[in-house]
Amino acid sequence: MIDATDAEILKILQSNARTSNAEIARQVDLAPSAVFERIRKLEERGVIEGYHARVRPKEVELPLLAFVFVRADDKPGADRTSARIAAIPEVLEVHDVAGEDCFLVKVRAADTEALGLLLRERLGRIDSIISTRTTIVLETAKETSALPIETPSGSLPEVVRV
Repeated sequence: MIDATDAEILKILQSNARTSNAEIARQVDLAPSAVFERIRKLEERGVIEGYHARVRPKEVELPLLAFVFVRADDKPGADRTSARIAAIPEVLEVHDVAGEDCFLVKVRAADTEALGLLLRERLGRIDSIISTRTTIVLETAKETSALPIETPSGSLPEVVRV
C-alpha cells in the first residue's frame, strides 16, 4: 500500500526524476535520509521501475509517430508475435488488445518512407502477422507516461484548466 507521503514522492519524481532528495524532503516535510529510504523501498517493491531521460523525437530524426493495429495468427509453440514486434528498435510500445486486432503498436520513424519500410521489411517478415492497419499522428495534444497517482484518501490530483 502506498501512503500519502509515498504518493507525493512519486508525483514529484514523475514530474522530474532528477529532483534531489533534499528538495523532495523539503516538499514532503521529511529528512533527506527518510526520503532516500522511502525511494529505495519503492524501488525494491517494484513501484518505481526505473528512471529515464525524455528525448525529443524530432531532435533524433524520428518525428513521425504512428499506431499500427496488427492482426496475427499465433500458433502454439511458434515465436510469440508480440516479442518479435517488440524487438524492432522503432517500436516503442506493444499492447495485446481485445477486439478485431491482436496488437496495438506505437512506432516512431523518420518519415513516411521509413515507416513504409518498417511495415514491409520488418513487420512484413513476421510470418504470424496476417494484416496491419496504420494510423499516422498529425499532431499530439498530450503524451505522458506519468500516472495519476491517488492519495490514500482516494482523491485524484486537481485538474489544471488551460
